[in-house]
Amino acid sequence: MSAANAIDVLGDWEGYDTGLIGRFAPGVKGPTAQVWIELHPMPGHKMCCSGCFRFTHRVHDIQERWIQDLPILGAPTHLLVQRQRVNCPHCGPKAQLLPWLAPYARVTTRLAAEVAMLCATMTIKDVAAYFGLGWDTVKAIHQHHLHRTLNPPDLDGIEHIVMDEFAIHKGHRYATVILEPKSRRVLWVGKGRDRESVREFFTLLGPERCAKITAAAMDMTAAYAAEVRMHCPDAEIVYDQFHVIAKFGREVIDPVRTAESRRIENDEHERTLIKGSRWLLLRNMDTIKRPEDRVKLMDLLAVNQNLLTVYLLKDDLKRLWSYRSRHHAREFWLSWKARAMESGLHQLENFARKLDAYIQGIIAHAAFPLNTSILEGVNNTIKVIKRTAYGFRDLDYFFLKIRAAFPGIAG
Repeated sequence: MSAANAIDVLGDWEGYDTGLIGRFAPGVKGPTAQVWIELHPMPGHKMCCSGCFRFTHRVHDIQERWIQDLPILGAPTHLLVQRQRVNCPHCGPKAQLLPWLAPYARVTTRLAAEVAMLCATMTIKDVAAYFGLGWDTVKAIHQHHLHRTLNPPDLDGIEHIVMDEFAIHKGHRYATVILEPKSRRVLWVGKGRDRESVREFFTLLGPERCAKITAAAMDMTAAYAAEVRMHCPDAEIVYDQFHVIAKFGREVIDPVRTAESRRIENDEHERTLIKGSRWLLLRNMDTIKRPEDRVKLMDLLAVNQNLLTVYLLKDDLKRLWSYRSRHHAREFWLSWKARAMESGLHQLENFARKLDAYIQGIIAHAAFPLNTSILEGVNNTIKVIKRTAYGFRDLDYFFLKIRAAFPGIAG
């Protein structure tokens, strides 16, 4: 077998024969060694129209185009292809359909596949440097690959969803992520957290599939609940523990701690204990590992009755999500609410009154033990994506990256 025939076989450029082949030393055609190969159309080879997929022998015109292929023996490989347009009797002039080269691509199909594969674990900058491609080219290749493999999403058979928000930028730009909790598959990511923004997901889901949703876990964002009630008539709203306890920290622990610090401004010892205790009061006792932190928290709770009250009621409130009986959960809530209202702390009383309006969704956890804590991994990945600049400036690509990172696990 001749060298040219060997290159033909190894290159597998269907419909083309090799012409001149050259390998250039570093510094001749660029900073690195390069391989240049001419490709000529095979005489008499039947061509396929990229419009109607019919075969023809008629050529409309030929244009030379440089195409990059996978490196050969460590050298970037460039193909000078005489690209044909067929004169299709049905479609008119159309690009010839080739299995190894998309109609308007500047890289071969196999090089695009390698780029997409590496982009799953490497930054665009690193992949571009590895193949000697432009940053924009690599991003476009990967974005096209994600669009092709992730869309349209499979939304059949979904019964439960989990909804949460995340920050796109520091400040007040947010997006919403919706996940199927059993498979942990991200179903949809969209800009915004208002009703109109979230409605896009339910429109995509359609009335028939919306009717099969039986539970939706979320924080206490009114927009999420309103859209679920509008589109999913049989779905129960489930408010998760994480957001309720976080709200307790903001609306009860923080203001009570600030008020106590002001009240005892003449007691230097107690003020010293309160100072810097915010994160200790927000944490569970069993998660505090440093002995000195545990001692400080215990000393603070021993000398300050109001902080002891809110700390104990915070931990006790978490029991609401441990019940598997709605009846018992409701009984516990009435007991907890009564203790909060008798505490003499207006911050705690206000919180209990507000939470009472959401209690149906909290008690629903007894029947549907869902929570948004499974989105913690998603949120951590989102931070990594932003940190490594995976298309952060392009929201469409950014959201595709999030979906690609969570394709779901086998049930």
